[in-house]
Parts: sequence; C-alpha cells; structure tokens
Amino acid sequence: MRDDSNKTSLDFSTRNAKIVACRRCPRLVAWREEIGQIKRKSFEKWDYWAKPVPDFGDASAERLIVGLAPAAHGANRTGQMFTGDRSGDWLYRALHKAGAANVSKAESIADGLTLRGVLITAACHCAPPDNKPTPDELRNCGDYLHELLLSRNWISVLCLGSIAWERVLRELGERRRPFSHLAEVNTCPGIRIVGSYHPSQQNTFTGRLTEEMLDAAVRRFFE
Repeated sequence: MRDDSNKTSLDFSTRNAKIVACRRCPRLVAWREEIGQIKRKSFEKWDYWAKPVPDFGDASAERLIVGLAPAAHGANRTGQMFTGDRSGDWLYRALHKAGAANVSKAESIADGLTLRGVLITAACHCAPPDNKPTPDELRNCGDYLHELLLSRNWISVLCLGSIAWERVLRELGERRRPFSHLAEVNTCPGIRIVGSYHPSQQNTFTGRLTEEMLDAAVRRFFE
C-alpha cells in the first residue's frame, strides 16, 4: 500500500492523462473517432468522448477490476469506464450492493458515481470494432496494465472475461491458468485474482451470467 496519498493522486492524474493522449493503435484511433462522428441515433445529441477511456474509481484503492474495452456507444461516448451501457448497469449494481459504489447506476459522468476502495481499468482503453481488440492492440495497452499492476500491493483483482484474465496473468508474469467463472489464483506477491464472466449482453441475455453469479464474484473479490 502506498504511504503517500498525495503522490498517489498525482500519479493517478498523470497516468490517466497519458492514457487519454495515446494514439498507438491506428485502427482503434480511426474507429473510436468514426463512432464519435456517426453516433447512434438515440445518442445523436451527445458529444462523444471518442478517446481512450482512462481508469476510474478510488485512486488509492487496493482492489482492481479489469474489463475488456470500452463499448462503442457506452464508455466511448461517456468517457467513464462501464458508464452508459448495460454491462455497467450490472457491474455498478453489484458494486453498490457490496458497498463500494455510492449509486447503483450511472448513465453519464455527471451522475456523480464514486467508488470506494476499488479502481476500474481495461485490457484495452479504446473501443475496438466488434469488441475485439487484436493481439497487437492488447500488447500496446499491456504497458498501461503492467504499470498499474506493479504500482502498489493489490489485495485482489477481479477479471471480467477471459481476455482480462489472460492479460492480468501475463503482465504479472504468471503462467497461464484455465479461465472460468469464480476461477481463482493466488500470486506469489499475495494478490488474489478472481475470474468472472463479463457482464456483456451476450452473457446476460443468454443467462450464462446471472446477477447472483456476478454478485458471488464480487463478494469473492472483496473477501
């Protein structure tokens, strides 16, 4: 745990500024900006963020949630992780039940959502076409994930989906482990890594992931 809260806050702001300014992946830059211009009809009055989405949450947190990537008309629109889409509705409802979020839903940055003891990041900070970043794009963003994972003594990391699970293990230098819902790995530095199916519509609409299952993963994350 860091012993200088002011330094943590400064590092957090500097890191997020670096992420937002990133243009490493030409395909993702073009896609996120194109979506910001075309927009979805229901959001045509929105001024889309259309940049890499920075980390969100408690800057001094000791627990980390890792998602896949911003949704094209979700966080790519709002500029805040898991905000403005149904995946976020599920995640923040679960975090609110756990006492880590002050509200159970956020549709924009202006909704005043705050997190306590939790920071949220992504394996890829830009919205990718078809929600599928390429291996090269994940490697480019891997630098940011690696930096964050090594920045403090995390108690636990919740990986939403198999890609987040694989990237976290890779950036921590751990060997590959099978992914499943509620899979768990305890790393040598003492980090508990918990796996959960991603709260994407593909999983929640089909019943592969239920609210009870997500709540169970979040409870394990906070143990």
